[in-house]
Parts: sequence; C-alpha cells; structure tokens
Amino acid sequence: MKLTPRKLNVFSMFKLPAAYLCGVRVKELSNLKCMVSVKHRWINQNPFKSMFWAVQGMAAELSTAAIMIGKIQESGKRISMLVVSNEAKYTKKATGRINFTCSQGDLIDRTLNKAMETGEGQTVWLESVGVNEEGVAVSIFKFEWSVKVKS
Repeated sequence: MKLTPRKLNVFSMFKLPAAYLCGVRVKELSNLKCMVSVKHRWINQNPFKSMFWAVQGMAAELSTAAIMIGKIQESGKRISMLVVSNEAKYTKKATGRINFTCSQGDLIDRTLNKAMETGEGQTVWLESVGVNEEGVAVSIFKFEWSVKVKS
C-alpha cells in the first residue's frame, strides 16, 4: 500500500491528535521530498500572535518522518526509527501559512541501505525549512533520526 498525504493526514487524526487539531497537514509527498503545511490560527498561536514553536516543530518533524516512513514501508523490512536529537533556528515571526519542506529522500535511501547492509543502527540528520507565503524562511529545524533493522 503506497503512502499518500491523505493516508498520513488520517493517521495523524488518530495517532497525532495535537498536530491534527493545530492544523498540521501533509500536502505533498514524493520519493525525494515532503511538504507539510500549517496555518497560524488562534489554536496554535503564542502570546506574541505568531505560531507557537512546538507547532512549527510538529510540522517540521512530520516532513522528515513521512519520507522515512514511506521508504521503510517500501523496503518490506522491519525498521525502527526514533528522533534522538534536534536543533531549531527561528528567523522571522511565523504568521499566515507556513510550509515545511524536507528534500532529503536520497540521504534517507543511503542511510536505510547502510542499516540493512550492515545490520547496525545508523543516524542521519534531516533538515526541514519553514517558509511563509512570501517565500521567506521563518524557521529551520534539524532532526537526528536513528534507524535500526529489527531482527
């Protein structure tokens, strides 16, 4: 079964309800890239009338995770994945619609292949950039993912 934005959004409604209620939605998913969108609204704002940092983090993490979930599913292997570290940088007030994009599907391929070839756990840093409607980056998130083939 191929992973689609619609399937991921239904999944998030049941398994990631905080993200779903805050408006985090997968808009685009391919072998190389995932875009997740969230609009600044009352429910996801901070006291400064911009998007709360944790909502941005949920959207950014999902953009990195969705590609990896799809690739693990396609591999047919049982592979665990876990965020072990993250970094974030905020460059502009997040208002309006923010699109978080991770375009590192090729790096995920290399990491998963190495994990399957060696049988050892691997880590990979994936980046997601949040861009507002004017095309200006508002935040940059980096997540260190650990992957390991289950026996």
